Amino acid sequence: MTEVNEPKNILNASDKRNEVSSATAKARPIKIPDTLTVKQLAGLMQVSAVDVIKRLMRNGIMANINQSINYESAAAAAVTFGFQAQLKDQTGPKSVSLIREIKEQQRQQVKEISNLKPRPPVVTVMGHVDHGKTRLLDAIRKTNVIDSEAGGITQRIGAYQVEVDGQKITFLDTPGHEAFTAMRSRGARVTDIAILVVAADDGVMPQTLEALNHAQAAGVPIIVAINKMDKPEANPERIKQQLAEAGLVAEEWGGDTVCIEVSARGKKGISKLLENLLVVTEMEELKADYHRPAEGVVIEANMDKTKGPLATVLVHNGILRVGDIVVVNDTWGKLKAMLNSEGKQVRRAEPSTPVEILGLGVVPSAGDTFTVMAGESQARTLAEKRKAEITQKQGSTKAVSLTNLMEQVSAGQVRELNVILKTDVQGSIEPIRNSLEQLATEELKVRVLHSGTGVITENDVMLALASKGIIIGFNTNTEAGAKRSAEREGISIRNYNVIYNLIDDVGKALKGLLAPSRIEVIIGRAEIRAVFSASKKQKIAGSYVTEGKISRGSSIRVISKNQIVKESTIESLRRFKENVTEVATGYECGVIIKDFNEFKVGDILEFFKTEEVN
Repeated sequence: MTEVNEPKNILNASDKRNEVSSATAKARPIKIPDTLTVKQLAGLMQVSAVDVIKRLMRNGIMANINQSINYESAAAAAVTFGFQAQLKDQTGPKSVSLIREIKEQQRQQVKEISNLKPRPPVVTVMGHVDHGKTRLLDAIRKTNVIDSEAGGITQRIGAYQVEVDGQKITFLDTPGHEAFTAMRSRGARVTDIAILVVAADDGVMPQTLEALNHAQAAGVPIIVAINKMDKPEANPERIKQQLAEAGLVAEEWGGDTVCIEVSARGKKGISKLLENLLVVTEMEELKADYHRPAEGVVIEANMDKTKGPLATVLVHNGILRVGDIVVVNDTWGKLKAMLNSEGKQVRRAEPSTPVEILGLGVVPSAGDTFTVMAGESQARTLAEKRKAEITQKQGSTKAVSLTNLMEQVSAGQVRELNVILKTDVQGSIEPIRNSLEQLATEELKVRVLHSGTGVITENDVMLALASKGIIIGFNTNTEAGAKRSAEREGISIRNYNVIYNLIDDVGKALKGLLAPSRIEVIIGRAEIRAVFSASKKQKIAGSYVTEGKISRGSSIRVISKNQIVKESTIESLRRFKENVTEVATGYECGVIIKDFNEFKVGDILEFFKTEEVN
């Protein structure tokens, strides 16, 4: 009887609070427009935006600070803060009727909230290679997964569920942070808490900082596990100092980051790590609706030769069952079987549970969302609708670039310019970072989200995609795969050799004064496989075209060991003894470059042209 009466009591208490709020002098009138952002609503009520977001979440509305909500949703939240909501430019009896409508909505929302129940947390383990991520997870699960991994390195995303003191926890073991970010870039919130593993005998490494940047970009709580404490050279205080320099200050140093000293091999400190994990979980108040049709996200997928398309999915809401008709992004299928993390067949999967599903028509992508539908016709209709929406979005959405920056600021799409900075040497990072951050205006902040030395990689492109940022390179090159990914995703990559030009361009972009830029378009690549002498002063690069095509009128750069050694033009392009205008993929040719003879076997020739873009 108690469980039946609780929702009714809650409803009565809510009604009484609202009636008192409306009837007393404390109720303050507030005029709300048809649509406004969460930030604007918080400003109107002079309350914290975080409190507004929490209230909306309790009402079943998931919205971030810059997301627009309608009048009904905003008014329902405003009433709970003690305001008398009125539609802007409307007063008198109409506002009273609107309040009545809001009350009815709240009654329905109370019913929906009663369906929310606690769910297990989803924890992602991240960190530098060989710092013991998988072995730590191994110690928690009391299994021996790491010995089955090639070379002891995780080659895929593993999703596992364990039970700690009667509470279930789902762990994700990632092979690379670009996979973590790739899923987030598609709008998939796959993790609730991140464990950052740092080896006590090695310290904070470049990939550690990458993991930290990706976790911070996802906006999830971070717990640091200082691993390998069983080694005599372990120095946890040095680790905490390095973390503090990176922006993570340990609790014992006056910060709010939980740092736990552990030994995965010796299985020491594991209990303390799990205790703190459960404390953070309790603070997060993680809940899910168990009574709605199941929905969730794809963690990984592959094509099996005998079973067909397989996908590991994580359930967010509802209960997924064998036989359900599922729409995954813009495709659909009927589930034939489900396997849990131990490889055993199961009939159902509750929220925060990872399972491998069989029955999809095609292999989905990591980060694709799935939804259970009532029937095949509804599934087909939704899949077609999503396909149309994807096509429309691809045609209308513009990635952030320096040249369209002010346009997106004016449209309210950008409030912060996120920059991924790559330089040739460490000494260049700090002055460039400081100069960029000093360019910030009241309308637009400049944030260097990630910085490092070396070439621009696909991981940098994925981070820029997820954070809606741009990539700036200083005296460095871009990997071929990164260039292709950037072109495909529309990510802006700017390379500079003079720091003043770099700062000047960003400064002009922030003021809307930057002229259209000229970008490089890679048209082909070739590998040097032999070097011949054409004369005493000239050498020929015997090359094999590996990608695209090369033409005599294009510019060329010679890349040796990921470093650009020369940029010039083609003086001669031949196949056998004949002069040709272009050579396609899969053919050999001889190339003579103007004012350059220092060819080496294995060097890469990159052919490009420049185009003006707005």
